[in-house]
Amino acid sequence: MKHVLDFEKPVIELREKIVELKRLTENSEMDLSDEIVTLESRLEKLETDVYDRMAPWDRVQMARHPERPTTLDYIDQLFTDFLELHGDRNFGDDAAIVSGIAKFKGKPVTVIGHQRGKDTKENIHRNFGMPHPEGYRKALRLMKQAEKFGRPVITFIDTKGAYPGKAAEERGQSEAIARNLMEMAGLTVPIICVVIGEGGSGGALGLGIGDRIFMLENSTYSVISPEGASSILWKDSGLAQEAAESMKITSYDLQKLEVIDGVIPEIRGGAHRDIKAQAGEIEKVLLESLDQLETLEQEQLLEERFMKYKNIGDYTYLDL
Repeated sequence: MKHVLDFEKPVIELREKIVELKRLTENSEMDLSDEIVTLESRLEKLETDVYDRMAPWDRVQMARHPERPTTLDYIDQLFTDFLELHGDRNFGDDAAIVSGIAKFKGKPVTVIGHQRGKDTKENIHRNFGMPHPEGYRKALRLMKQAEKFGRPVITFIDTKGAYPGKAAEERGQSEAIARNLMEMAGLTVPIICVVIGEGGSGGALGLGIGDRIFMLENSTYSVISPEGASSILWKDSGLAQEAAESMKITSYDLQKLEVIDGVIPEIRGGAHRDIKAQAGEIEKVLLESLDQLETLEQEQLLEERFMKYKNIGDYTYLDL
Protein backbone atom coordinates (compact mmCIF):
# COMPACT_ATOMS: atom_id res chain seq x y z
CA MET A 1 0.00 0.00 0.00
CA LYS A 2 1.61 3.23 -1.18
CA HIS A 3 -0.72 5.82 0.33
CA VAL A 4 -1.38 6.05 4.07
CA LEU A 5 -4.01 8.37 5.52
CA ASP A 6 -3.06 10.42 8.58
CA PHE A 7 -5.57 8.81 10.94
CA GLU A 8 -4.36 5.28 10.15
CA LYS A 9 -0.61 5.91 10.48
CA PRO A 10 -0.38 4.35 14.00
CA VAL A 11 -1.92 1.14 12.64
CA ILE A 12 0.44 0.97 9.67
CA GLU A 13 3.49 1.67 11.83
CA LEU A 14 2.59 -1.08 14.30
CA ARG A 15 1.83 -3.51 11.49
CA GLU A 16 5.22 -2.82 9.92
CA LYS A 17 6.94 -3.33 13.29
CA ILE A 18 5.34 -6.78 13.62
CA VAL A 19 6.49 -7.69 10.12
CA GLU A 20 10.02 -6.60 10.99
CA LEU A 21 10.06 -8.69 14.20
CA LYS A 22 8.88 -11.74 12.28
CA ARG A 23 11.64 -11.19 9.76
CA LEU A 24 14.23 -11.00 12.54
CA THR A 25 12.91 -14.23 14.07
CA GLU A 26 13.20 -16.04 10.75
CA ASN A 27 16.72 -14.75 10.02
CA SER A 28 18.28 -15.23 13.46
CA GLU A 29 18.17 -17.42 16.53
CA MET A 30 16.32 -14.80 18.58
CA ASP A 31 12.94 -15.87 19.95
CA LEU A 32 10.63 -12.86 19.70
CA SER A 33 7.37 -14.80 19.70
CA ASP A 34 6.13 -13.33 23.00
CA GLU A 35 6.76 -9.79 21.77
CA ILE A 36 5.02 -10.56 18.48
CA VAL A 37 1.95 -11.98 20.24
CA THR A 38 1.77 -8.90 22.46
CA LEU A 39 2.03 -6.53 19.51
CA GLU A 40 -0.54 -8.48 17.49
CA SER A 41 -2.98 -8.20 20.38
CA ARG A 42 -2.26 -4.47 20.57
CA LEU A 43 -2.74 -4.19 16.80
CA GLU A 44 -6.16 -5.84 16.95
CA LYS A 45 -7.31 -3.34 19.59
CA LEU A 46 -5.80 -0.41 17.69
CA GLU A 47 -7.48 -1.44 14.42
CA THR A 48 -10.81 -1.62 16.24
CA ASP A 49 -10.29 1.85 17.69
CA VAL A 50 -9.20 3.37 14.36
CA TYR A 51 -11.33 1.62 11.74
CA ASP A 52 -14.50 0.72 13.62
CA ARG A 53 -14.99 4.21 15.04
CA MET A 54 -14.12 6.36 12.05
CA ALA A 55 -15.27 9.97 12.09
CA PRO A 56 -17.14 11.36 9.04
CA TRP A 57 -14.00 13.17 7.84
CA ASP A 58 -12.02 9.92 8.08
CA ARG A 59 -14.58 8.28 5.81
CA VAL A 60 -14.35 11.19 3.38
CA GLN A 61 -10.60 10.61 3.18
CA MET A 62 -11.11 6.87 2.71
CA ALA A 63 -13.66 7.46 -0.06
CA ARG A 64 -11.03 9.57 -1.86
CA HIS A 65 -8.17 7.11 -1.31
CA PRO A 66 -6.09 7.04 -4.52
CA GLU A 67 -5.86 3.23 -4.34
CA ARG A 68 -9.60 2.75 -3.85
CA PRO A 69 -11.12 0.29 -6.35
CA THR A 70 -12.88 1.85 -9.33
CA THR A 71 -15.81 0.82 -11.49
CA LEU A 72 -13.54 -1.09 -13.87
CA ASP A 73 -11.96 -2.95 -10.93
CA TYR A 74 -15.37 -4.15 -9.79
CA ILE A 75 -16.48 -4.98 -13.33
CA ASP A 76 -13.43 -7.22 -13.63
CA GLN A 77 -14.28 -8.98 -10.37
CA LEU A 78 -18.08 -9.24 -10.62
CA PHE A 79 -18.96 -9.72 -14.29
CA THR A 80 -17.99 -11.84 -17.25
CA ASP A 81 -18.04 -11.11 -20.98
CA PHE A 82 -18.00 -7.35 -20.44
CA LEU A 83 -18.25 -5.44 -23.71
CA GLU A 84 -17.70 -1.70 -23.32
CA LEU A 85 -19.78 0.52 -25.58
CA HIS A 86 -18.73 4.06 -26.42
CA GLY A 87 -20.27 7.35 -27.49
CA ASP A 88 -23.55 9.20 -27.11
CA ARG A 89 -24.31 9.21 -30.88
CA ASN A 90 -24.42 12.98 -30.68
CA PHE A 91 -21.11 14.59 -29.73
CA GLY A 92 -18.56 11.96 -28.70
CA ASP A 93 -17.36 9.60 -26.01
CA ASP A 94 -16.68 10.49 -22.38
CA ALA A 95 -14.06 8.40 -20.59
CA ALA A 96 -15.34 9.60 -17.19
CA ILE A 97 -18.24 7.16 -17.57
CA VAL A 98 -17.77 3.55 -18.64
CA SER A 99 -20.73 1.52 -19.84
CA GLY A 100 -21.43 -1.74 -21.52
CA ILE A 101 -23.14 -5.11 -21.43
CA ALA A 102 -21.98 -8.07 -19.40
CA LYS A 103 -23.12 -11.21 -17.63
CA PHE A 104 -23.70 -11.44 -13.90
CA LYS A 105 -23.92 -15.04 -12.76
CA GLY A 106 -24.86 -15.94 -16.34
CA LYS A 107 -27.59 -13.27 -16.62
CA PRO A 108 -27.24 -10.42 -19.16
CA VAL A 109 -27.02 -7.00 -17.49
CA THR A 110 -26.08 -3.46 -18.41
CA VAL A 111 -23.29 -1.95 -16.30
CA ILE A 112 -22.61 1.80 -16.08
CA GLY A 113 -20.28 3.68 -13.75
CA HIS A 114 -18.14 6.71 -13.14
CA GLN A 115 -14.46 6.04 -13.80
CA ARG A 116 -11.57 8.01 -12.37
CA GLY A 117 -7.90 7.40 -13.01
CA LYS A 118 -5.25 5.82 -10.83
CA ASP A 119 -2.39 8.06 -11.90
CA THR A 120 -1.98 11.53 -13.36
CA LYS A 121 -2.09 10.43 -16.99
CA GLU A 122 -5.24 8.35 -16.56
CA ASN A 123 -6.92 11.00 -14.41
CA ILE A 124 -6.43 13.54 -17.18
CA HIS A 125 -7.87 11.06 -19.69
CA ARG A 126 -10.84 10.35 -17.40
CA ASN A 127 -11.24 14.01 -16.41
CA PHE A 128 -10.77 12.93 -12.78
CA GLY A 129 -14.08 11.05 -12.95
CA MET A 130 -16.11 14.22 -13.62
CA PRO A 131 -18.42 13.52 -16.59
CA HIS A 132 -19.39 15.84 -19.44
CA PRO A 133 -22.97 15.81 -20.78
CA GLU A 134 -22.02 13.27 -23.45
CA GLY A 135 -21.15 10.88 -20.63
CA TYR A 136 -24.65 11.08 -19.21
CA ARG A 137 -26.17 10.79 -22.69
CA LYS A 138 -24.04 7.70 -23.32
CA ALA A 139 -25.31 6.26 -20.04
CA LEU A 140 -28.90 7.01 -21.01
CA ARG A 141 -28.42 5.41 -24.41
CA LEU A 142 -27.26 2.22 -22.69
CA MET A 143 -30.17 2.36 -20.22
CA LYS A 144 -32.74 2.62 -23.00
CA GLN A 145 -31.02 -0.23 -24.79
CA ALA A 146 -31.24 -2.28 -21.58
CA GLU A 147 -34.95 -1.50 -21.37
CA LYS A 148 -35.46 -2.62 -24.97
CA PHE A 149 -33.82 -5.99 -24.34
CA GLY A 150 -35.08 -6.49 -20.77
CA ARG A 151 -31.69 -6.28 -19.06
CA PRO A 152 -31.33 -5.04 -15.44
CA VAL A 153 -29.15 -1.95 -15.01
CA ILE A 154 -26.37 -1.82 -12.41
CA THR A 155 -24.63 1.51 -11.79
CA PHE A 156 -21.49 2.33 -9.81
CA ILE A 157 -21.27 5.87 -8.46
CA ASP A 158 -17.89 7.46 -7.82
CA THR A 159 -17.50 11.14 -8.72
CA LYS A 160 -16.79 14.46 -7.07
CA GLY A 161 -19.47 15.87 -9.37
CA ALA A 162 -20.27 16.59 -13.00
CA TYR A 163 -17.68 18.68 -14.83
CA PRO A 164 -18.60 22.40 -14.36
CA GLY A 165 -16.63 23.80 -17.30
CA LYS A 166 -17.93 26.28 -19.86
CA ALA A 167 -17.96 23.77 -22.76
CA ALA A 168 -19.91 21.25 -20.69
CA GLU A 169 -22.52 23.88 -19.85
CA GLU A 170 -22.74 24.90 -23.50
CA ARG A 171 -23.45 21.29 -24.47
CA GLY A 172 -26.26 21.01 -21.92
CA GLN A 173 -24.78 19.57 -18.74
CA SER A 174 -27.76 20.31 -16.50
CA GLU A 175 -30.27 19.16 -19.13
CA ALA A 176 -28.41 15.87 -19.62
CA ILE A 177 -28.45 15.11 -15.89
CA ALA A 178 -32.10 16.16 -15.54
CA ARG A 179 -33.10 13.93 -18.45
CA ASN A 180 -31.33 10.97 -16.85
CA LEU A 181 -33.25 11.56 -13.62
CA MET A 182 -36.54 11.63 -15.50
CA GLU A 183 -35.80 8.61 -17.69
CA MET A 184 -34.40 6.48 -14.87
CA ALA A 185 -37.50 7.19 -12.80
CA GLY A 186 -39.61 5.53 -15.49
CA LEU A 187 -37.26 2.81 -16.75
CA THR A 188 -39.16 -0.49 -16.89
CA VAL A 189 -36.25 -2.72 -15.86
CA PRO A 190 -34.68 -3.10 -12.40
CA ILE A 191 -32.00 -0.54 -11.47
CA ILE A 192 -29.46 -1.15 -8.71
CA CYS A 193 -27.08 1.65 -7.72
CA VAL A 194 -23.94 1.25 -5.61
CA VAL A 195 -21.92 4.20 -4.30
CA ILE A 196 -18.33 2.92 -4.25
CA GLY A 197 -16.44 6.15 -3.49
CA GLU A 198 -17.61 9.74 -3.57
CA GLY A 199 -21.18 10.45 -4.57
CA GLY A 200 -21.08 14.14 -5.35
CA SER A 201 -24.06 16.33 -6.23
CA GLY A 202 -25.95 16.04 -9.54
CA GLY A 203 -22.96 14.28 -11.05
CA ALA A 204 -23.78 11.31 -8.84
CA LEU A 205 -27.55 11.60 -9.20
CA GLY A 206 -27.25 11.29 -12.98
CA LEU A 207 -26.58 7.58 -12.38
CA GLY A 208 -28.30 7.34 -9.01
CA ILE A 209 -32.04 6.84 -9.46
CA GLY A 210 -32.76 3.20 -8.73
CA ASP A 211 -34.94 0.59 -7.10
CA ARG A 212 -32.15 -0.25 -4.66
CA ILE A 213 -29.37 2.11 -3.59
CA PHE A 214 -26.42 0.85 -1.57
CA MET A 215 -23.25 2.46 -0.28
CA LEU A 216 -19.93 0.95 0.61
CA GLU A 217 -19.31 1.55 4.30
CA ASN A 218 -16.61 4.18 3.70
CA SER A 219 -18.21 5.98 0.78
CA THR A 220 -19.98 9.36 0.91
CA TYR A 221 -23.07 10.79 -0.78
CA SER A 222 -23.93 14.48 -0.63
CA VAL A 223 -25.19 17.53 -2.49
CA ILE A 224 -21.79 19.22 -2.17
CA SER A 225 -18.30 18.44 -0.91
CA PRO A 226 -17.40 19.31 2.70
CA GLU A 227 -14.91 21.88 1.36
CA GLY A 228 -17.61 23.48 -0.80
CA ALA A 229 -20.13 23.52 2.04
CA SER A 230 -17.71 25.10 4.50
CA SER A 231 -16.75 27.73 1.92
CA ILE A 232 -20.41 28.69 1.49
CA LEU A 233 -21.50 28.43 5.13
CA TRP A 234 -18.45 29.78 6.93
CA LYS A 235 -16.37 31.35 4.13
CA ASP A 236 -13.54 28.98 5.04
CA SER A 237 -12.78 25.75 3.16
CA GLY A 238 -10.45 24.83 6.01
CA LEU A 239 -13.49 23.93 8.10
CA ALA A 240 -14.28 20.95 5.87
CA GLN A 241 -13.91 18.52 8.76
CA GLU A 242 -16.60 20.33 10.75
CA ALA A 243 -18.81 20.45 7.65
CA ALA A 244 -18.47 16.70 7.14
CA GLU A 245 -19.72 16.18 10.70
CA SER A 246 -22.84 18.28 10.17
CA MET A 247 -23.73 17.28 6.59
CA LYS A 248 -24.69 13.63 7.36
CA ILE A 249 -22.87 12.30 4.29
CA THR A 250 -21.70 8.89 5.51
CA SER A 251 -23.33 5.58 4.65
CA TYR A 252 -24.67 5.12 8.17
CA ASP A 253 -26.12 8.64 8.25
CA LEU A 254 -27.93 8.08 4.96
CA GLN A 255 -29.21 4.67 5.98
CA LYS A 256 -30.64 6.23 9.15
CA LEU A 257 -32.28 8.93 7.04
CA GLU A 258 -33.66 6.16 4.76
CA VAL A 259 -32.09 7.71 1.67
CA ILE A 260 -30.31 4.44 0.88
CA ASP A 261 -31.40 0.83 1.25
CA GLY A 262 -28.32 -0.57 2.89
CA VAL A 263 -24.66 -0.32 3.82
CA ILE A 264 -22.25 -2.80 2.28
CA PRO A 265 -19.61 -3.79 4.87
CA GLU A 266 -16.12 -2.76 3.90
CA ILE A 267 -12.86 -4.59 4.37
CA ARG A 268 -11.23 -3.31 7.56
CA GLY A 269 -8.79 -0.64 6.50
CA GLY A 270 -10.63 0.12 3.26
CA ALA A 271 -11.80 -1.62 0.10
CA HIS A 272 -8.36 -1.19 -1.48
CA ARG A 273 -6.86 -3.69 0.98
CA ASP A 274 -8.66 -6.65 -0.66
CA ILE A 275 -10.56 -5.90 -3.87
CA LYS A 276 -11.65 -9.50 -4.39
CA ALA A 277 -13.15 -9.78 -0.91
CA GLN A 278 -14.84 -6.39 -1.28
CA ALA A 279 -16.35 -7.42 -4.60
CA GLY A 280 -17.72 -10.47 -2.82
CA GLU A 281 -19.65 -8.22 -0.42
CA ILE A 282 -21.09 -6.26 -3.34
CA GLU A 283 -22.01 -9.50 -5.12
CA LYS A 284 -24.19 -10.55 -2.17
CA VAL A 285 -26.42 -7.46 -2.35
CA LEU A 286 -26.62 -7.57 -6.15
CA LEU A 287 -27.80 -11.19 -6.07
CA GLU A 288 -30.36 -10.52 -3.35
CA SER A 289 -31.66 -7.37 -5.01
CA LEU A 290 -31.99 -8.94 -8.46
CA ASP A 291 -33.80 -11.94 -6.98
CA GLN A 292 -36.32 -9.56 -5.39
CA LEU A 293 -36.75 -7.12 -8.27
CA GLU A 294 -36.97 -9.59 -11.15
CA THR A 295 -40.12 -11.12 -9.64
CA LEU A 296 -42.01 -7.81 -9.92
CA GLU A 297 -44.30 -6.90 -12.80
CA GLN A 298 -43.43 -3.62 -14.55
CA GLU A 299 -46.30 -1.68 -12.96
CA GLN A 300 -45.34 -2.85 -9.48
CA LEU A 301 -41.66 -2.09 -10.11
CA LEU A 302 -42.45 1.48 -11.14
CA GLU A 303 -44.95 1.98 -8.31
CA GLU A 304 -42.45 0.84 -5.69
CA ARG A 305 -39.74 3.04 -7.20
CA PHE A 306 -42.09 6.04 -7.11
CA MET A 307 -43.05 5.38 -3.49
CA LYS A 308 -39.42 4.90 -2.52
CA TYR A 309 -38.58 8.47 -3.51
CA LYS A 310 -41.89 9.92 -2.39
CA ASN A 311 -41.24 8.67 1.15
CA ILE A 312 -37.79 10.24 1.48
CA GLY A 313 -37.75 13.27 3.78
CA ASP A 314 -40.52 15.27 5.46
CA TYR A 315 -42.84 17.49 3.49
CA THR A 316 -46.37 18.89 3.51
CA TYR A 317 -48.82 19.13 0.60
CA LEU A 318 -50.36 22.56 0.16
CA ASP A 319 -53.84 23.03 -1.26
CA LEU A 320 -53.48 25.83 -3.76
